[in-house]
Amino acid sequence: MTDADPFAVFGLDRSASLVEVRAARRRLAFDLHPDRGGDAAAMQQVNAAFDACVGHLTGRRPLPPTAPSPAEPSPAAPRPTRQAPRTRSRRERWRDLERDLPSFTVNALPAETFEALLVVLSWIGELLDEEPPYLLECHLTEPGPCWCRLDIVPDAGGSTVSLTVARVEGDANPEPVTAEAVRDVWVELLNRLGRPQP
Repeated sequence: MTDADPFAVFGLDRSASLVEVRAARRRLAFDLHPDRGGDAAAMQQVNAAFDACVGHLTGRRPLPPTAPSPAEPSPAAPRPTRQAPRTRSRRERWRDLERDLPSFTVNALPAETFEALLVVLSWIGELLDEEPPYLLECHLTEPGPCWCRLDIVPDAGGSTVSLTVARVEGDANPEPVTAEAVRDVWVELLNRLGRPQP
């Protein structure tokens, strides 16, 4: 995705709600999804814009500033300082990567994985939105109240499930639920689902 305003991809302004962004994404995905004969690159741009909008609306990621219109002069750029940039250690870079990309794999095709996730979801939360067999959005009560999006991608005869987790409005808990904790609950319950119970 370019530095363009991600809300503009959906024809919305920055005051749009999460519900409006989801509806606009669903409309675009209906025409652009490769499974329906659409363009994969365009669908990737829509998904990137959706992630940026959700990150902004949930307070997890700021949006890039909008570019000034040609009629407006751009503000004067601040003079750069002569300090050398701080180099981040490999551990810090990996820590950021792990925090941004929590995921797990399932030894089942996306349709079976989707059905298993729905069963587990009935134990720990409620369904908000779905696009079978590739997307689930839900409100979880375990390991704590949070919004969760699960993207299911085919992966060598199995599936990779990527998580996006955000705090729920009005949650008074000072410690937000981490994506890693949510991932661990999903993995534990999916493993329990696969085992015969005594």
